[in-house]
Amino acid sequence: MAATSTLPLHLLLLLLLSASFSFTAASSVGINYGQIADNLPHPQSVIPLVKSVGASAVKLYDADPRVLKSFANTGVEFIVGLGNEYLSSMRDTKQALAWVKTNVQGYLPATKITTIAVGNEVLTFNDSTLSSNLLPAMENIHTALVSLNLDKQVTVTTAHNLGILEVSYPPSSGTFRSDLTQKLKYILDFHCKTGSPFLINAYPYFAYKANPKQISLDFVLFEGSGIVDSGSGLHYDNMFFAQIDAAHSAMEKLGYKNVCLQVSETGWPSKGDADEAGASKENAKKYNGNLMKVIAGKKGTPMRPNLNLNVYVFALFNEKKKPGPTSERNFGLFKPDGTPVYDLGFNVTGLGSVKSPPSSGGSSDGMTPSVVTPVGESPDGYLSINADDAERLPFRAALSILCLIVSTILALPL
Repeated sequence: MAATSTLPLHLLLLLLLSASFSFTAASSVGINYGQIADNLPHPQSVIPLVKSVGASAVKLYDADPRVLKSFANTGVEFIVGLGNEYLSSMRDTKQALAWVKTNVQGYLPATKITTIAVGNEVLTFNDSTLSSNLLPAMENIHTALVSLNLDKQVTVTTAHNLGILEVSYPPSSGTFRSDLTQKLKYILDFHCKTGSPFLINAYPYFAYKANPKQISLDFVLFEGSGIVDSGSGLHYDNMFFAQIDAAHSAMEKLGYKNVCLQVSETGWPSKGDADEAGASKENAKKYNGNLMKVIAGKKGTPMRPNLNLNVYVFALFNEKKKPGPTSERNFGLFKPDGTPVYDLGFNVTGLGSVKSPPSSGGSSDGMTPSVVTPVGESPDGYLSINADDAERLPFRAALSILCLIVSTILALPL
């Protein structure tokens, strides 16, 4: 989300009443709205929940017409998703144009669609056919927007699993996987030319889950004393910032320091299986609560101290039909009835007697944990993501001109 976006007056008043969520107009908080469940409320009933957590933007994994129609004239901004299964067909310019007309142009301007996320974590599927279709699909969707005179208000991007990193510790040594470097260079060049952001899904939870004896829980929950990057001398008091700056370093090594980086997913599960260390309501409350405080404080990362963080929290609801371990179905801030899973300091009474039809549960985020392996002898247990073992994990982008201006400012010597 752009640092200059404004929130509706009624939302500002609501947030002033919430000590834990006192966001300003410069805040950049979004929420991922997954729907892999058959017991979710109708999208019309979801609007007050989105606003109750101070989110001014929503990220979908599809272009659900029920959601986009329901949120018309609310001021909430949207990322809509184009699923991996459609990438090959988007190589056809006519089909790309038809998709944009149907799923984007048809809802503007009432629904504020600002970004199209083409595919999700494509490169870490290690599927050469899928990967080869990604950039052509992004380019054709952008070309369609240009032909419809929408490219100045809608940007095109794709979200990446941090498994694209070959080295992530220390953050200053961040490097992309050698086998993905050329593909990422072409994608970063696309972002540079169009002014769209580079999106990453950052989950300290998965690093902790994989090695709870080596990693400090306080470090991943924003409550530790932190580490010092031996390469840059910068101090990191949480793993989230370290992950972001590892990606910044990797981008800079390829010559793309000026491309905006934003976080399309991060979160913590409130429940897990016996072998899922750290998955609890207490830790989820700490992680998401502290994350919100950091964003509200407009604190950039050590490597980019002037950066206004743009973060989409995962996720709005617990989704009971998601496959995998118990944690996968318990990343939500809300239960399907609209009551909070845990108290984050805001006052929500739930959906009560709202009688709306249930969600059909069609969208898919496909999030599964990334495998991480230790690198070196870090006493703090900071782990590097090993790209060879990385599995797929399942933001609103700034308008192109604003993204370019902000990134250029960030690139200036301090």
